[in-house]
Parts: sequence; C-alpha cells; structure tokens
Amino acid sequence: MPQTPTDTPADAKVTSLPPGQVSARHRWWILAVIGVAQLMVVLDATIVNIALPSAQKDLGFSDGDRQWVVTAYALAFGSLLLLGGRIADLFGRKVTFLVGLVGFAGASALGGAAGSFEMLVAARAAQGLFGALLAPAALSLLTVTFTDAKERAKAFGVYGAIAGAGGAIGLLLGGVLTEYLDWRWTLYVNLAFAVVAFVGGALLLQRTTRDKSATIDIPGAVLVGSGLFCVVYGFSNAESHDWSSVQTWGFLVAGTVLLAAFTWWQTRAAHPLLPLRVLLDRNRGASFVSVLLIGAGMFGVFLFLTYYLQQSLGYTPIKTGLAFLPMVAGLMVASTLATTVLVPRFGPKPIVPLGMGISAAGMVWLTGLDLDSSYAAHIMPPLIVAGLGFGLVMAPAMSLATSGVAAEDSGVASAAVNTMQQVGGSLGTALLNTLFSSAVTDYIAGKNPKDPMVMAQAGLEGYSTAYWWSAAFFAVGLVVSALLYRRGVPTTDPDAAPAVHM
Repeated sequence: MPQTPTDTPADAKVTSLPPGQVSARHRWWILAVIGVAQLMVVLDATIVNIALPSAQKDLGFSDGDRQWVVTAYALAFGSLLLLGGRIADLFGRKVTFLVGLVGFAGASALGGAAGSFEMLVAARAAQGLFGALLAPAALSLLTVTFTDAKERAKAFGVYGAIAGAGGAIGLLLGGVLTEYLDWRWTLYVNLAFAVVAFVGGALLLQRTTRDKSATIDIPGAVLVGSGLFCVVYGFSNAESHDWSSVQTWGFLVAGTVLLAAFTWWQTRAAHPLLPLRVLLDRNRGASFVSVLLIGAGMFGVFLFLTYYLQQSLGYTPIKTGLAFLPMVAGLMVASTLATTVLVPRFGPKPIVPLGMGISAAGMVWLTGLDLDSSYAAHIMPPLIVAGLGFGLVMAPAMSLATSGVAAEDSGVASAAVNTMQQVGGSLGTALLNTLFSSAVTDYIAGKNPKDPMVMAQAGLEGYSTAYWWSAAFFAVGLVVSALLYRRGVPTTDPDAAPAVHM
C-alpha cells in the first residue's frame, strides 16, 4: 500500500520530558491522539483514488490531468518531509503538530468545496505540505512521550499498525463515502479526524524545549523541491506537448540539473537535509532504489485499476474498494513472512529480487483484462500475486534502508526512504498516465471517437500499456536489487534508535 513518511530528523536534539511528568494513562491517550492524526494522513494516500472517477466527471478534467490529484499530494508530501522535520525542531513539536492539523483540515475543506480542477489540485498540494509538518512532529512527540524501552516498542508497534492498515481503510472508506454521500466527503472526512486530534493534542501534549541550534537548509529544500517538480511536470507534459517539445525535455533537463545541484549542495551544507553518508552502504542504496521503483509501479496500479473497475466494468466505488482487499491481504502476509522468516534466514539478495519478479508477473497478468473479465477468475488472482510481490519487496527494503545507520542518522534515513516512495509514486503516476493517454490517442486515430465500443477498447489499450510499463519498472528493480544487495543475512545493531516505516 502507499505509505507515508514518518520519523524525526537526523540531527534533531529531542528534549525528553521527565518520566513522571506524563502519567501512564496520559501517555496512552497521547498515543491515541497521534494515532488519529497519523490515520488521517495515511488515508489520504488512497481514499481519493476511489473517488477520482466521480471527481473527474463532476469537475470535467481530462484523463491527462487527473494524475495531478494524486501527484500533487505525494510530491508535496515527499519533497517537503525533511524540511518539515527541521521546522518541528525550530518552532517546537507541539506547535508544529497543531499547526499541521489545522492546515491539513483547512486544505481538506478547500478540496472538498473545490469548484474547479485547479482548486482541487492546489488543495491536495496544501494537504501534502501540512502533512509534511504533521508527520515528523507526531513521531518526535511519540518518542519523547514514551521513554521506557518496552513501552516505546509497544507504542511504535501500534503506530506502525495504524499506518499499515490505513491504506486499506482508505480504500473502503473512500468507496463508502463516494457511493453513499459524495466524492467531496473523502476530503471533508478529514475535518472529523483533525478536530479530535487537535482537541486531544491541545489538552494532553506537553510543550518541549525548542532546539535553538536547529537550522533549516533552505537552499537544499528549494533545490530538491523544484527539481522534483520539474521532473514530474516534464513527464506530465509529454502527453500534451510530445517528447520533442521544449516544455517536456526542457523541464526534464532542468529537473536533472537541480537535483544534481542538490546532491552537490548536501556535501557542502552545514546541516544538510539528506547527509549523503546515509546512501553509501550497498544494502541501503539498493533499498532506496527498490523503494523508488516499487512506489512508481504501485501507485500506477491503484490509479489505473480503479478506473478500469469503475469505468470499464461498471463497479460501484465501494465495490472497487473491496476489490483491492485481496492485494492488501497478500501484501501483509508477504511482508510478515519476509521480515520474520525469509530475510533473517536467507538475507535480502534472493528475497527482494524475487518480490520484484513476482510483482512484474502480476502486472503482466493484468494486461490480459478485457471488458468481459470476471473478478474471481481474472482480476483477483493477479491482484493477489502482485500483493505478494509488493510485500516481499516493501518490508525488507524499508527495514534495510535504516539498518546499520548511526543513531544520529536514523531519523533522516527513515524520512528519506519514505520520501523516495512518495517521489517514486509521483514520477510513476506522471509517466504511466502520459503513456496511458498516448496509447489511447494512438488507438482511436482513424476510428470514430463517438463510438462507445471504440472508446472502451481504447481504455483497455491504455490500461494494458500502463501495466506493461509497471512490469518494466519491476524488471529493472529485479536486476538492480540482485546486483546491489550483499549476500548473506544483514547484521543488526541492538542499540540502534527505533525507526518507523509505514
């Protein structure tokens, strides 16, 4: 499932409260408050996907533009997460948490009331921005609230479970709200979560001492944010301007230059957003690439399969949400098996490439879907296969991305790998949507676009193209992970700081 980035920044100086200052009862209530806020953020990675066909019909935006409703959130969230963690240090975690809640709720209300495509995309980007403030502040607060090692392990376990289940809840809740109320309620529902979390946070959370030594790497934030936007925007423009257009390759070149400049700057900055030493270990580097590629493939599947089920097969929104559950079940089973049995016994080198290969097989299987496909015989089997593959890749890669890092880097490693997943999702969605639209345009060339059967077959051609390219992403992931991961079982540091991966 799509994930959310969470953790404290690398060099954050967390000021722990005296253990007696927060009673045991209050500590678990604080966990509940933070859990509600986290659930709200996680839901928005999937809840809007189910509602997207209804929103597109209501607001009248094109197939080429619809990706921005997904991408605007993921791109803003992913590219601003590291900066959000530094802001939490600078201004205080409680204040940042509450401001993030208010801003997220306001952006959700704006999106729910959107009368145009542009307003909806702006609201989704604002959600991502405030989510990037909220997520690292929430983890910091959790860390300083639970100072006992056993209690902290339980708290992080609950927090991780909330995040893991949030994507599935989002699919179901999105279907229920869209079908029985309106697509706008997939955004309005955040107000209920935000009010509960804000009241609880204002009453229960303790103010922590601000880290006056914290500084914000403004040049780094500007370079990485603008670079990522240019790359995603360049891929998106290929659909409307062609690959030879300066508005396509110009943005891609500019984005590449800006990201290269960001990499250079991180070697010079006094307080870099992403210390490059985090990436130098082979297992961690392989994990970052694996997470980027599976993010690109996964987000595309959710987008295009949602449209296929609703527009080609006529599924209701709630039926669409239910249809994804076997994939979620397969992902959860494979994730548990990979982290508890397979990787501890065989190491990541055979397991992650295997997961990439299974994911690719699931995508290729999906290319055979047509207008007569039944769920039990034709849709559910490849979904289960894809879910199993995703789980074999995602859990080990997310875990190994922070394994063995120094204590002061555990936060930034966790935040960065989750950022890679969001960025992968943004790039994958932009590129796959462009390829989908090009395939549809090529199919209807010379045919009657007013013929419903022509348009239905054109849609199938587009979906098949997207699945083939998703399979290509995973095939590349298979090769890269097989080459980069070290042989053998990775060693773990029992004294390492906890890091949460969603």
